[in-house]
Amino acid sequence: MTDSNWGQLTDEQIERIAERAAEKAVAKLTDQVYREVGRGVVSKFMWIVGALAVGLFIWAKSQGYVK
Repeated sequence: MTDSNWGQLTDEQIERIAERAAEKAVAKLTDQVYREVGRGVVSKFMWIVGALAVGLFIWAKSQGYVK
């Protein structure tokens, strides 16, 4: 596919192509950041739930609820 098959791109067409590519790149980057942030939040939440469960177990054992 040579230039003779497609003709020359105008500056306006090149600008539109570049804008669309930039928008897609930003969208992908944003999605990736949100996934990483979400993964971090879930991980921290699970640590807190685990720590609370261990604390609750120790408290229940000290009160005699668990033998």
